[in-house]
Amino acid sequence: MKVLYQDEHLIAVNKPSGWLVHRSWLDRHETKFVMQTVRDQIGQHVFTVHRLDRPTSGVLLMALSSEVARLLSQQFELHQVQKTYHAVVRGYVLEGGTVDYALTEELDKLADKHANPDKAPKPAVSHYQPLATVEMPVAIGRYDSSRYSLVELKPETGRKHQLRRHMVHLRHPIIGDTAHGDLKQNRGMAEHFGCSRLMLHASHLQLNHPVSGEPLHISAPWEADWQGVISQFGWQDMLPELEFVSTNGQDS
Repeated sequence: MKVLYQDEHLIAVNKPSGWLVHRSWLDRHETKFVMQTVRDQIGQHVFTVHRLDRPTSGVLLMALSSEVARLLSQQFELHQVQKTYHAVVRGYVLEGGTVDYALTEELDKLADKHANPDKAPKPAVSHYQPLATVEMPVAIGRYDSSRYSLVELKPETGRKHQLRRHMVHLRHPIIGDTAHGDLKQNRGMAEHFGCSRLMLHASHLQLNHPVSGEPLHISAPWEADWQGVISQFGWQDMLPELEFVSTNGQDS
């Protein structure tokens, strides 16, 4: 597991797509977990303070004590942590904006079987900004070509699948989103461009260090599968070098 930042109080890693953050009875057959891997790697217990969905990659911050975990969790709850994601979405996103669209809670059939299904929607706000667009000569669905955009996403709130659901609300679903997205586009991306993952990456976290109070900015380079899509779409020269990671896993 690639460590992005570590001191005596906390650790941040670049979570790979497809990994669960921690063990769950809902995924009894899974064998790869970030928490256990990091614990074994550094020989120290770790505490989660936020989560990334299984298919999402990027910065995952963990505390090395229960007290620091409490302080970090408080920052997340008070929206004092700035989170920046990148995503590849269907279609052309030509202007930036804000999605202020309340979301009903998504319930799991097993884990939430006793939960109230009639809860009122909760406020959810996300900011988005287009970075690049491309039209590829590949027929997917009823069109002779396919259009994609690379967007920067900054959620203000932290609802379940918020960014994925907000991009669907804009009719620009994130590529690889099997729960909310465009299944034809997902299959087309896998068939024509060799990428079958969710194209959503947690690129940056900005916060104040919970002990020293100093500003902390942690960034996670994109993985090799991201690099493949970016290269095929011709976007590599348009983007900050920071986002790139070479195929051998070393920062470029």
